[in-house]
Amino acid sequence: MMNTTDYENIWQKSLIHVTDEFTLPPVVLQAGEAIIGTLRNFSVSTGKAKAKKTFNVSAIVAAALVNGQVLEYQASFPESKRTILYFDTEQSPYHCQLVMQRILRLAKLPIDKEPQNLKFSHLRAIADPNERREIIRYAIYNTPNVGLVVIDGIRDLMLDINNSNIHIQTVLHLNKGDDNARGHIGTELNNKAETVLQITRDNTMPERSIVAPSIIRSKPFEKFAFRLKEVEDEICIPQIDLSYSDNEQKSHRFSYQELSTNEHRKTL
Repeated sequence: MMNTTDYENIWQKSLIHVTDEFTLPPVVLQAGEAIIGTLRNFSVSTGKAKAKKTFNVSAIVAAALVNGQVLEYQASFPESKRTILYFDTEQSPYHCQLVMQRILRLAKLPIDKEPQNLKFSHLRAIADPNERREIIRYAIYNTPNVGLVVIDGIRDLMLDINNSNIHIQTVLHLNKGDDNARGHIGTELNNKAETVLQITRDNTMPERSIVAPSIIRSKPFEKFAFRLKEVEDEICIPQIDLSYSDNEQKSHRFSYQELSTNEHRKTL
């Protein structure tokens, strides 16, 4: 139990004064002028199955790896925060390696040489969520110069992991029946995340994925789309689809009253 003096000191330290000077945490990830990520915060990529969420995250990681632009993402990590930790809780080592190779291709780095600033872990074989969390916690606190942590499959941890000087990007599925992030953890991520990116398959072109800011504290960025380009056997990388326009999507909307009786019956 804390005594009265402890409470007094903690309360005094918590007071914000009108003359205090504060600065925005360093911005490390952007899309255009929109702020996607800052140090000391976390963001989320959500989408339904096969929406290509991991491809989108690969572009974010590649941008961080080169500290430059990939797709619409621009990274600007401090030189002392250039190390990236990537944890995948769902895929096999084989498929994790494909993701790693995709990231290196996007970053225009060789795939036959170990990258200096990227450490990629597969955790599917570790069944205990507590052990997964401890491994991630250990890696964060025992790896020098960490600036970005990616957790692909946050639902398999179900506990908050944070550090005041990094940015965490997580991946979570949406419900099949609606656009809500799954379960209590989805609700909490939506409530507390700095940015929530939603990745959806284009209804008119299933091979195209659309990235939109579902929740964003800064000025929102314009939706953009990407398609996959095969660069080698089984290695595909996302590539911006310059033909995409949000206006194009709006033009496809129509009232159900425009359907003929037969089309209406067939749809039902």
